Amino acid sequence: MKKLILGILVLTMITACKKESNVTENSDQTQNDSLVTSESNEVSAAVIPFKEIELTPEQTSKILGKQDNDTLYVTNFFATWCGPCMREMPHFKEKIQETKSQPVKFTFVSLDEKDVWGTKVKAFAEENSLSKHIVLVDAMKLNPEFFHQNFKQWDGGSIPFTFMRKGDKTDETVGMMSAEMLDSKIKSFQ
Repeated sequence: MKKLILGILVLTMITACKKESNVTENSDQTQNDSLVTSESNEVSAAVIPFKEIELTPEQTSKILGKQDNDTLYVTNFFATWCGPCMREMPHFKEKIQETKSQPVKFTFVSLDEKDVWGTKVKAFAEENSLSKHIVLVDAMKLNPEFFHQNFKQWDGGSIPFTFMRKGDKTDETVGMMSAEMLDSKIKSFQ
């Protein structure tokens, strides 16, 4: 009798683990699919190869600084391991397409660890047609002074973080943005 109960218990545990594993796989696949799917049903053009462009903190500060033109600069700090970062990416991709004839420049600053720049970041950039928009920064080199010099709100404690600048006007958003929020913030600069 004990063997029968033990056998049923083991069988139940194995079956339960397989079901949970399948659910996890499916939910991960669904999330990844939403990032890779293009906005149209057309087959996308050839993949633009990802080129590793590493910026120092000083170079990053320079691209965040005031530019003397009428371009809106949208800079998003993200990492491929960050769930909220990945969930907001489709909104940014949509805005890139919508504003491609306007003076708007999108830059995504990857804060991933250096050892995944050539693998995970490269795959993400190429799968999502963002190769020409992503730059790399070694987050270990960003000290509190970097954040204090460049931002009013962000101390580097969490991502995603989006910084927008057009001339003297800036906007900072700590946390994930919805499509509506991103649209509203971009329109506020026009």
